[in-house]
Amino acid sequence: MSNAVAQPAASPVANRGAITACVILAVIMQALDTTIANVALPYIQGSVSASADQINWVLTSYIVAAAIMTPPSGFLAARFGRKNVLLVAIAGFVVASVLCGLAQSLPQIVGFRLLQGVFGASLVPLSQGILLDIYTPEERGSAMALFGVSVMVGPVLGPVIGGWLTENISWRWVFYINVPIGLVAFLGIVTFVTETKADSQARLDWFGFGMLSIAIAGLQLFLDRGEQLDWLSSAEVQIEALVAASAFYLFLAHTFTAERSFVNPRLFLDRNFAVSMFFIFVVGVTYLASLALMTPYLQTLMGYPVMTAGIVMGPRGMGTMVCMFIVGRLIGKVDTRVLLAAGLGLTAWAMYDMTGWTPDVSEWTIVSVGFVQGAGLGFLFVPLTTVAFSTLPAQMRGEGTGLYNLSRNVGSSVGISVVSALLTENVQVNHASIGAYVTPFNRGFDTTAVQHSLDPLTAAGRAALDSLITAQATIIAYIDDFKLLMLMSLVAMPLVMLLRKPQAKPAVDHSVAME
Repeated sequence: MSNAVAQPAASPVANRGAITACVILAVIMQALDTTIANVALPYIQGSVSASADQINWVLTSYIVAAAIMTPPSGFLAARFGRKNVLLVAIAGFVVASVLCGLAQSLPQIVGFRLLQGVFGASLVPLSQGILLDIYTPEERGSAMALFGVSVMVGPVLGPVIGGWLTENISWRWVFYINVPIGLVAFLGIVTFVTETKADSQARLDWFGFGMLSIAIAGLQLFLDRGEQLDWLSSAEVQIEALVAASAFYLFLAHTFTAERSFVNPRLFLDRNFAVSMFFIFVVGVTYLASLALMTPYLQTLMGYPVMTAGIVMGPRGMGTMVCMFIVGRLIGKVDTRVLLAAGLGLTAWAMYDMTGWTPDVSEWTIVSVGFVQGAGLGFLFVPLTTVAFSTLPAQMRGEGTGLYNLSRNVGSSVGISVVSALLTENVQVNHASIGAYVTPFNRGFDTTAVQHSLDPLTAAGRAALDSLITAQATIIAYIDDFKLLMLMSLVAMPLVMLLRKPQAKPAVDHSVAME
């Protein structure tokens, strides 16, 4: 498992500005798609006739496909040439985006999102490799700062652009917008980027890669289908669990016995890297899972227009971007373990505040708490990457980067699936619990106002009463999910003490955390 390795820039590269602009466009295109579809989900749900938990497959399918296909991007670039692979990735991503926009059913859009993730997976690491090649070692810091900003443009602008397109044109344009961006990036790379030498001897551990891919896909299907089919009481879910467990077992057995395996087991002998793998998994769970919860909360429970929902969600990304710049200056001056604890603390506080929300919460509260949550992520990204790779041998950092980002993506997809399943199940449980108090002996129904609008003896009264109970049950279910995410952040905090302080400032690229 490895990413494309950058070669030292021996001399100034012609058209460096044009090359930078083109690869940055490719990165922005991919970064936008991580959040731009969030605010459009309720509209997509109506168009493809999906349930509340099914529509999250639109998010998880993309993340899972990208997670699986990111690690082999280095092998593909070495085997077929980096420029060729990047052009195929951009073209495939654009075509898949158009197909997503044309989709007429849930299986179609989920399948096309999978395709989008497959092609989009290599856009960020290969673009990063090109930037590292065309800048001298002294200039790479500035280049990676620009790269990091372009990656963070997605979380900042995605909800806002997605909301505007959905409200003023159609949800389908959150996918069609990739066409002009991708076309400019494609033509620019064809014109200005030179090809790297292909290595026909490059090899990939296909068995290890295949088993890990099947394990991840099986786990995701188990989580996505389990709630609908009553978990292990369903033969389908039992098969999915068995396939995932068997594939993971074969992957582990192969990893520890093969001469050259897809994942180098020696990576986990480094305590900092092993603990950071868990941390980045938690980051993936808490950040994207909370975004997936916020969209229906704002639009369904609070009745926000899609544009307003996008605007109030935007400050999350702004908080991340601002704090990443601040933390970048603190690295080496402040213990990274302190910065990590601060990031987890901010995230936990934001989730704690959200456990007290009702649909009457103000826009300012949503914006400010979202900014704090984003700030917590900013405090986690750069220090976590620093400590993860600070004690890892240089020759193992390529493999470590791929595995590190795989853990984050898997955390994101698992988190979205788990909170969605819990939300659906808890709404039903809470509805039954609250409904148990609707009896002829409840004196609350004796008042004139209640009898007029919520009389359980009339059809209209029962419908209004059921709607009210469902709304209350849903609010409590959201609170339970926010509480779970808060507890995950708090549980991770003591693990900071397991990290070792690096002896010297590491020569590691912080932006790998965002791939």
